Amino acid sequence: MKKKELPRRGFVFKKYEAPNISPFDKLFEIFKELITHTSGDFDEAINWLRELDKEYNLTTAEYTIEDFIEDLKKKGFIREEIDPDGNGEIAITAKTERAIRQQALDQIFGKIKRSGQGNHKSKSPGLGDEHTGDYRGYQFGDALDKVSMTESLKNAQISHGIGDFTMSEDDLVVEETMHKSQMSTVLMIDISHSMILYGEDRITPAKKVAMALAELITTRYPKDTLDILVFGNDAWQIEIKDLPYLKVGPYHTNTVAGLQLAMDLLRRKRNTNKQIFMITDGKPSCLRLPDGDYYKNSMGLDTHIVNKCYAMAQQARRLHIPITTFMIAQDNYLMQFVREFTYANQGKAFYTGLKGLGEMIFEDYETNRKKRIRG
Repeated sequence: MKKKELPRRGFVFKKYEAPNISPFDKLFEIFKELITHTSGDFDEAINWLRELDKEYNLTTAEYTIEDFIEDLKKKGFIREEIDPDGNGEIAITAKTERAIRQQALDQIFGKIKRSGQGNHKSKSPGLGDEHTGDYRGYQFGDALDKVSMTESLKNAQISHGIGDFTMSEDDLVVEETMHKSQMSTVLMIDISHSMILYGEDRITPAKKVAMALAELITTRYPKDTLDILVFGNDAWQIEIKDLPYLKVGPYHTNTVAGLQLAMDLLRRKRNTNKQIFMITDGKPSCLRLPDGDYYKNSMGLDTHIVNKCYAMAQQARRLHIPITTFMIAQDNYLMQFVREFTYANQGKAFYTGLKGLGEMIFEDYETNRKKRIRG
């Protein structure tokens, strides 16, 4: 008797077709990038867009830059403001600010790949209790109640077929969970003049990281808090909505003032878990004196200034506030300062260029958030 063959199952592949993007959306993606680089200057961003259009033919006779500007107005992304002299100028709206933060989040956080247990050390093991909607392969030690039966059955059918059902350990998947801990974070951004020296724009990537981190926390971890401050000769707090307009000033680097303000902000928070992220590319070179004057020294590492920084690092350690420093510089003598600073705080330091800065900050944020739930 001839054995009856089961119907064959398979996949049909066809040529990939890019999604149909409207002329407005295509230009808007570029515009958001330009408005970030120009610190919210609409006219400068549009001038750059016109130059790009000349080189790459971004527009057509049917849809011009003028049409794009008109659509920005209709959709509420820009508004016309009248200055005291009666002159009109165009500015971006809160809607655009949100769109820029979302774009930064997609650019930075979207690149981080989810994996298994990873290799980050943690003082307090334990299972999470907040579902993320992401899945990973089962690993020895995972609780059985965390196994997603629906996804596991689907894997088994794909792997072994439905004629003779079989399930192996390789088919099991676990839904990722996270602890419901709350975290208070202060992000410090160096806006001293060195952030644009030597023809390298370091402030724009720092802004993008801040905007992406702000968007992540407000949307995914609404119970967490994020405060952002900038430091040059002095330090001051800025709002999330101010980030697109952030510029470098003719400042020295008063790291001590930034740390003092960061710790003052964190003292007011009720959350047990607190941390400071500091993005800087230069050595500390300035202190505010009791009489209101400044003590400045840009020549090498000034012992008086450096020791004040170490004292602040130790003070933060006593308050159980770890400091993670992201050093956008490769000078050996600056790296030595950061190593000593990190040792005084028992925190962490990353020596990095601009590439990968966002990914490192996001991974560190989530790692710190997970590991302090029972610490």
